[in-house]
Amino acid sequence: MPLDHSLIGVESAPHERSWTSADTLLYALGVGAGTEELAFTTENSAGIRQRALPTFAVLAAQAPTGRRLGDFDPAMLVHAEQAFELHGELPAAGRVRTTSTVTGIYDKGSGALVTTEARAADAESGELLITSRSSVFIRGEGGFGGERGPRDEWAEPGRPPDHTVTYETRPDQALLYRLSGDRNPLHSDPTFAARAGFPRPILHGLCTYGITGRALLHAVAGSDPARFAAMSGRFSKPVFPGEPLTVSVWVSTRASDDGATALFRTAKEDGTVVIDRGRAAFRPA
Repeated sequence: MPLDHSLIGVESAPHERSWTSADTLLYALGVGAGTEELAFTTENSAGIRQRALPTFAVLAAQAPTGRRLGDFDPAMLVHAEQAFELHGELPAAGRVRTTSTVTGIYDKGSGALVTTEARAADAESGELLITSRSSVFIRGEGGFGGERGPRDEWAEPGRPPDHTVTYETRPDQALLYRLSGDRNPLHSDPTFAARAGFPRPILHGLCTYGITGRALLHAVAGSDPARFAAMSGRFSKPVFPGEPLTVSVWVSTRASDDGATALFRTAKEDGTVVIDRGRAAFRPA
């Protein structure tokens, strides 16, 4: 069956999700944090308070739409874009109530781009904590004559990056990251990966996203997650576990008392861009 366009604009029923200190510790390890980031990887280090990496917000705000998008081969679906806003610092353990809405289904010719928005509020206070926006690209589901969707006018600044951060990834990075909830066999099963056209399982896009978020946090926000306000990016190429990743960051020269903004791009060792059109926003110190 084709994609169900009647889903557009229909808000889901509230979905409640909680997470523990162990969940945020495991997530931090899954996106490469280690002994130099004990605030994110331990809960009992002397003089250090455990905190959550800002990009954990994407997992915390995940919620089912309540209805299937359609009948298609899941191997044809890839994560295309991800953005989030934090309306306050994410706690190391917490509980939220989330609603999600399909905001668009766009015709890209070779496939369809499906965009969604999720809003997660603290389950106790009702205060909005996270707004998460994402899109998936489903190969073979385009050509239905719909709109192509809005264009993003992103341009690399005409100067060298203000920060360049390189992180190694482990050969088993995807096996560790999947324990945070994404058990898609594309990232673990060689047979499934081959069906999708890959020589071996690929790294989760959200793992690459989390690694990139760590680079932004330490390079621009002084390692303070309370200053991390927003992040967005487009997944442009796959990453294989074990490949090093370099994040190039251009900080806005118009930084003010309201904080700073930055553009970023993440690339592999050979220069292949894997997260493109990146934007981030930071609160003042």
